[in-house]
Order: sequence, then structure tokens, then C-alpha cells
Amino acid sequence: MAQNRQLAAIMFTDIVGYTALMGDDEGKAFELLRRNRQLQKPLIEQYKGKWIKEFGDGVLASFQTGTDAVKCANQIQLASLNTSDLKLRIGIHLGEVVFEDNDVFGDGVNIASRLQALAPIGGIYISEAVFRNIENQKEIETEFVKQENLKNVKHPVNIYQLKIISPIKVISDIDTLPGKPVSNKKASQQSIAVLPFVNMSNDMEQEYFSDGISEEIINSLVQLPQLRIVGRTSSFSFKGKNEDLRLIGEKLGVTNILEGSVRKSGNRIRITAQLIEVESGFHLWSQKFDKELVDIFEVQDEISKAIVEQLLIELDKFQIKAPAKTSTRNVEAYNFFLKGRFQWSKRSAEGLKKSIEYYEWAIQEEPDYAAAYAAMSDSYSLLCAYHIVAPENSILKARSIAKKSAMLDPTLAEAFEAIGHVELLYDWNWEKAGKSYQRALELNPNYATALQRSALLSSLFDRHDEALVRILQAVYLEPLSLIINTDAALIYFIKKEYELAIEKCLQVLEMDPAFAVALFVIGLAYEQLMKFDLALEYFNKADKLTNGNTIIRSSLIHAIGKSGDKNKAAALLEELKRVPADIYLSPYSLACAFIGLDDVPSALECLEKAVDAHSVWLIHLHMKSDPRLIPLKGNIRFLALLNQMGLG
Repeated sequence: MAQNRQLAAIMFTDIVGYTALMGDDEGKAFELLRRNRQLQKPLIEQYKGKWIKEFGDGVLASFQTGTDAVKCANQIQLASLNTSDLKLRIGIHLGEVVFEDNDVFGDGVNIASRLQALAPIGGIYISEAVFRNIENQKEIETEFVKQENLKNVKHPVNIYQLKIISPIKVISDIDTLPGKPVSNKKASQQSIAVLPFVNMSNDMEQEYFSDGISEEIINSLVQLPQLRIVGRTSSFSFKGKNEDLRLIGEKLGVTNILEGSVRKSGNRIRITAQLIEVESGFHLWSQKFDKELVDIFEVQDEISKAIVEQLLIELDKFQIKAPAKTSTRNVEAYNFFLKGRFQWSKRSAEGLKKSIEYYEWAIQEEPDYAAAYAAMSDSYSLLCAYHIVAPENSILKARSIAKKSAMLDPTLAEAFEAIGHVELLYDWNWEKAGKSYQRALELNPNYATALQRSALLSSLFDRHDEALVRILQAVYLEPLSLIINTDAALIYFIKKEYELAIEKCLQVLEMDPAFAVALFVIGLAYEQLMKFDLALEYFNKADKLTNGNTIIRSSLIHAIGKSGDKNKAAALLEELKRVPADIYLSPYSLACAFIGLDDVPSALECLEKAVDAHSVWLIHLHMKSDPRLIPLKGNIRFLALLNQMGLG
């Protein structure tokens, strides 16, 4: 057996009251274990730790530094303290230990275990060795507890307690969290970004084709489970920008970048691809592919396979898998699909409607094109989510289209995510939505959209820290996605951590000052801080950018009313009621506007209509958590609506 002696920070966690629970209700006890595992594992990974083993209700993990261990413990306790039944004690010690196979031994392990047993419920005890390691870090606060003789430890140990601190102090230092792309120098695993291949042809129509090459390579590389692949949204944000590759690598937090070009001449096509190591700037591999256009999908497979094989050589740590095959071999259908994706990414009313047209044309060319059905379903869902089209003309179509996609290809993650989106926003079938997201992530663990939307499901049931872990995993995979970063801000808002929501939105607005959703969320946060001037400033910007989107306009009316200008708010509300018939006005939006005028009866009447119509914003902003609805919280009619939704 190979032994490795080294300095490490050892963390022990233990569930309070687990033994008694096991005696009373085994089912609940095992469920608590599962939730504890689900909470801790991603956090330990995010702080570059190693999950060593689980014994009973205890978890043993190791970290390279005391700082990483302390910050991870802090986040774990923050998450567990917001639950009613998962309470933990944590102990941490920094010392020399012996790693053997998948286990660890030594005094360091024993001391951490003893500290955990002494810690208070919801507390973290650390040894003096850990304290000395972190004492110069101002954002980490500790206090001396006592000196204790620990069992089987020769010398007395000075014990300190870590004060649980605000997430912002921890999050701002984590490589994977809000607006802080992972530095390639710190990356704990190999990672890659596939940049959009450059179209070298004179025909601009080939732009979609060159983008498609990059997309198919991303889909193939997902087959390497230990490789972090930055998502399409973040990689494609550099399209057309002649930036230094090392700077791109720093922004995306990756160790490697794949770039390339496509040149078409007649029926011949040449594709050039090269793999670059970010830190050194060295070209690890490059290759040219010359093929007839009729063989284009085989070319994509060949490129993907070559890259995977090269990664095996360069990184020497992955098990090879066959590259994923594209879901169609029809070139025309594929081009229509790519054009649809291009329009979908605009997130505008015109773009979403145009994307559906392209997907329909793709399906006409290839009737069994599962990916096109899944993409079309998402476009219909977003038309409803953005209050562009009424639910009966949008999300109801999305449901049947998504199911058709899953039927055509049961291995397509996008299909199950699309099903989950409808089950969450409209069907309110929470259990099925969770299972659909879980299935999508089983099929593609790097699918950021599934993580993003499952985070919203978690926050709906007040599992806010679980939601935060999920959304920040999505940010990790898509560090430059405007909507995913904004949804991270939305989860902070739902948690009533308004300063964090503002900080996250400001990071998004640095990337795109005209991103209306971030302007909207930051307006919501400033309003709750009673900073009405700033709230109105951001709401007005979003209102102008979206030509009076009814969600944003109603929020503007609410803020104006709460700021004291009831007359102006009332005038705007009358104007809102007269929107053209082809513009969808949700009763939920009207309810928010009425509350701004302190008209509780009208607000309740609108909410009752919203529940009957299954308005998606009852879920997006979480009716029971929306702070603007506080005047209704004790009302019997309001409580009845929550029960009707299954949220009582």
C-alpha cells in the first residue's frame, strides 16, 4: 500500500441528534444523510477539498490549506443553519497526516474529530494550528474558547471558535463564485473552453456552420466527466473579438483553449483546430481537416475524437469515451437549428419568435430532430416567462414539444430540462420537475441551464443555500452568462440579501450595461433597501430598453407608489391596463402595481386570477417570498392561494 505523508487541514463534520433520529425513524434518518451529502460534497469540491469518507453521520474531508477548510466549513454551516432539521458540529485541525489509498491517518485526524465533538450546535471549532494559519485574514473572525486536554493527544490544545460570517466575505474569494472566474493558475482540475471557430469563407451564410463546429465539439467533450468544459454562452461571448488567448483563459478560468477556423470553397471544406495551454501560451496540438462537404458530420466526429485523444495524451488522466454524435445528419436541418440558436440567444420577443420559425424549418427537413424540438420548447417557455405571449399560446405548447423531444431521444439532457422547466413554471409539479432536472444532469453534469433552473426550484421551498450552491455551480460552468449570473442575484434577493443581489447585478451590468433583466433585479433590491431614487433609475432604464415590458412597468408603478407619489403611480396603472390585446399582461403584474397603491383587495383579486391562470411569475419571484407582498402575508385569502399552489 502506497503511503504519502503530508501537511493537510482535516475537517470533521457530524449531524447533531442523528443517533436518536435513527432510533425513532430510519427513513427520516437516511433522508437526512442524503441531504447532508448533497449539501457538503459540492462545497468541499469548490474549496479544492477531498471528500475522504463518510462513516455513520460523520464526514471526513481534507484540504490543502487551513483557509480553504475554514471557508468551506463556514459555507456548510450557513447552509445547514437555514434548515430546520440538519444541524452540524464541525472541527478542523492542520497537521501532518498519512494518506494511504483512499484513507487518512494520524494525530491530525484524531484532533479534528475531538474538536468536532466539543463544538456547539451549528458551531466550528479550530485548533491553534489552524488559527495561526488564518489569523492575518481580516475577513475571518475567531475567538479563543479554552485550552483542553484531548483524549489520546499528548499536549493540551488551544481551541478557537470560528464566527460564522456573511457569504459575501467567503464568496468573493472562491474561484467558482459570483463574477469571479476561476483563475487558471488555481484551477484544481483540467478545464477547457472551445471558442467559436472563425468563418474564413466569403459567404456569411457559413457563419452558422462554423458556430456549429464549435457546438458539436463542446457536446463531444462533455463525455469526459473529469474535465470542466466552459459552456457555449461564455465561450461564444468572445466571438469576433481579437483578444489575447491568455486573457481569455483568465476570464473563463480554464487551463486550455481550443480555437479554430473554417474555410469553404465549393464543395470542399478545410477545418483547422489547435489546442493551447493558457498559462504558457504553448500550442499543445494542431491539425487540419480537408473533406467534402457531404461528409461534414463525420468531420465533426473526427475532430472531436482527435481532440479527446490528444487530451488523453496531454492531461493523462481521463478515460476515453467515444465522441457524441450529432442528433441529425441533415445539413439543411442543422443549419436551420443553428440559426434558431442564434436568434434564441438574443432573448428578445422578435428573436424568440424567429428562433421558433427556424426550428420548425429544421423539423420539416428532419422530422425526428430531437434537439430542435427541445430548443423550440425552451423558446416557447421563455415567451411565456418574459410575458410576451399568454401561457395558453406558449408554455402549453412547450410541454408537448418537450415530451416529443424526450420520446425521440431519451439520452438528450436538453429534452428533460425543457420538461422540467414547464413542470416548474406552469404545472407546479415540484417532484416531477426535480426528477426531470436530475435526469438532465445525469445525462450532462456540465449542463449549466439545468443547474440554474433547479436552483430556482430549491429556493421555492426555502432551501436557499442549496439553491445558492446550484446556481454558483452554473456560474462556474458559464462564468459570462448574463442570465445565469442575474439568476444568482435573484436568489440573493429571494434570501433577502439585497446588498449581495446588487453586487451581483452590478457585475452583470459591467458585462452588458443594457441587460434589462439585471436592471430589473437591481431595481427590486434597491427598493427593498428604501433607496427609491436608485430603484426608479434602474426600473426606468429597463422599462425603456424593453419598450414597456409589463413585468417591469408594474414594478416601476409599485416603486413609484411606495416612494410616495401615489398620483403618478395611479396614472401609470391606468395606462398599463390599456395595453394592446396582443401584449400579455399577467394578473401577477397588476397585483404588484395595486400593492404599490396600497389597494389590498384589488391585489388579492388579481393574485387569485394569477393562480387560476398559473402565471409563471408566481414562481419566478416566488409568491410566498416576494417582499412586495408582505402586506398580504396574514390575509386568509392569500394563505389559501399558497395552499392552492402547494406552497402553504
